[in-house]
Amino acid sequence: MEAEIQCGIDEAGRGPVIGPMVISIVCCDTEFLKGIGVKDSKVLSRKRRSEIFKSIMDRCHVRYRILSPEEINRMMSMESLNKIEEDEIIELLEYAESTVYIDCYDVIEERAQEAIERRSGKKVVCRHKADAIFPAVSAASIVSKVLRDAEIDKLHEKYGDFGSGYPSDPRTIEFLYGFLKNAREPEKIVRMHWSTVGRIIDEIKNQKKLF
Repeated sequence: MEAEIQCGIDEAGRGPVIGPMVISIVCCDTEFLKGIGVKDSKVLSRKRRSEIFKSIMDRCHVRYRILSPEEINRMMSMESLNKIEEDEIIELLEYAESTVYIDCYDVIEERAQEAIERRSGKKVVCRHKADAIFPAVSAASIVSKVLRDAEIDKLHEKYGDFGSGYPSDPRTIEFLYGFLKNAREPEKIVRMHWSTVGRIIDEIKNQKKLF
């Protein structure tokens, strides 16, 4: 029986206020992916993700983009995060020949699917929580997550413990207050267009006015 090759795209790090976003495409034999236990990366331990990542990289066709905070800051001065992700997806689609399943970045699946197909000329299926439905998207979520974790480890070594980098993390917020107050080039690791950052900067400015 001929192997069924499936392609999937997913990202890691869309929501954090600190660190990069990684977006990946994986094309691979679905039976192989099921056999190595691919799942939504969020339900796997870091150790298990790393093990599966190695198998994916050895066997599957993988491409990815690591968007640094500086790149995200530059692009968000001109367009939305949804548009940035859409642009990256269009570029990754060049490496796919068959239908590509995508973890949908837009609240309206049909709108994202129509925009991508119109711009790329490729057949795609955009679904929310696609990383829990399609093996290739699960694989892409694992690749993106492992690569982003490695980048975050490097940033922790250089800048200290800023927690997860998500606005919901108290450690991240505590770090941001000190970092935004003292850093010369915060845009190197901080996404300056996030509302969380704007709020903290305003609070820092108001504190200075009191003294």
